[in-house]
Amino acid sequence: MSYVDEVYERVVRENPSQPEFHQAVREVLDSLRPVIERNEEKYRREALLERITMPERQILFRVPWVDDKGQVQVNNAFRVQFNSAIGPYKGGLRLHPSVNLGIIKFLGFEQIFKNSLTGLPIGGGKGGSDFDPKGKSDREVMAFCQSFMTELFKYIGADVDVPAGDIGTGAREIGFMYGQYKRLTGKYEGVLTGKGLTYGGSLARTEATGYGLLYLTQEMLASNGHELAGKTVAVSGAGNVAIYAVQKAQQLGAKVVTVSDSNGWIYDAEGIDVALLREIKEVRRARLTEYAAARASAQYHEGRGVFTVKCDVALPCATQNELRIEDAKALVANGCIAVAEGANMPTTLEATEYLQKHGVLFAPGKAANAGGVATSALEMSQNSMRLSWTFEEVDAKLQSIMVGIFHNIDEAAKAYGMAGNYVAGANIAGFLKVAGAMEAQGVV
Repeated sequence: MSYVDEVYERVVRENPSQPEFHQAVREVLDSLRPVIERNEEKYRREALLERITMPERQILFRVPWVDDKGQVQVNNAFRVQFNSAIGPYKGGLRLHPSVNLGIIKFLGFEQIFKNSLTGLPIGGGKGGSDFDPKGKSDREVMAFCQSFMTELFKYIGADVDVPAGDIGTGAREIGFMYGQYKRLTGKYEGVLTGKGLTYGGSLARTEATGYGLLYLTQEMLASNGHELAGKTVAVSGAGNVAIYAVQKAQQLGAKVVTVSDSNGWIYDAEGIDVALLREIKEVRRARLTEYAAARASAQYHEGRGVFTVKCDVALPCATQNELRIEDAKALVANGCIAVAEGANMPTTLEATEYLQKHGVLFAPGKAANAGGVATSALEMSQNSMRLSWTFEEVDAKLQSIMVGIFHNIDEAAKAYGMAGNYVAGANIAGFLKVAGAMEAQGVV
């Protein structure tokens, strides 16, 4: 049995009932086979793959808090500090009922390679809780966040572990967490990113993941003889990533015709109205039915279906495993030429393989959505220097990073005889940097 297969079997055996984590490990290790086979004896002796697939630290804790009725509630919480070979742990905090240890480990494992690809000195980590901020009052959210941070603060720090936002964790939640961290430690430091602009946040951070997605997509298309301008784009999701992906795609001359939420999706033949979408999702926190009610050109559909629309480019920006094999077949049948992942692992392995087999350009999330964490690292830099860069300065650095990521993964794929396979390229480029740092630092 090959070293890759041995390690994968061990991961499955030691992490039962964690299918998302198994999927992430399988996807990475399979694409690393050419690299591992060239160095199998050395990597096996060093147990390099065992060490990179096993978190350095897993922190599990309870979060008790009191709701507005005076009832004590208790949630599960996690922080997985996966790999610190190239810098302090860096990764978001997800607040959603679906959160469990397996999902956090899948996200943290992906984060190792995503962070490596940015070229910045940040390691991989992830955290969160099964707390649902939806429908909660500001006081209830504050109560939860303060209790959550009262335990988490012991394990994080500006040079140790720097969490950020994620699904369910926006500016409100980061503010409450930061206030409690400062209260408990007496330190005013860049321990969290995604902070408000009044207390150390970075301009362009809100837009960064969506903008970065389009910068990489545009470069991928250009390198393969296509232009983004004039293309029809299907976007899934209606959260932070999707909104700013729509905005930047339109700024670059594309026409975005779909968005979606957990209930249904919108098709707008005239192009998505970003101002209306932001009003509904960021201000009213309402459903997309209100978008359709306010715009005559929009059609609302219940359930799934975003990727059945004829488009040139598809950008899945909602959640994991949303783009399935039937969606991939529809995209290919409708002439889609490129898919770039705005969410974390939104495409199933089966769908990814189908798209690649049929010649669709495919940019995996660990490369395509790295703009968010890259800008978080830029926020860390600004905090350390006690400086604040302009929006244009941050945006220019972001664009440079995303263009650099594309060419890094393109060259890595070509170096191992897999030209055009950007999934393999992303995993190989991310892995080689981390592996080199781990080897240099000894058995730790």
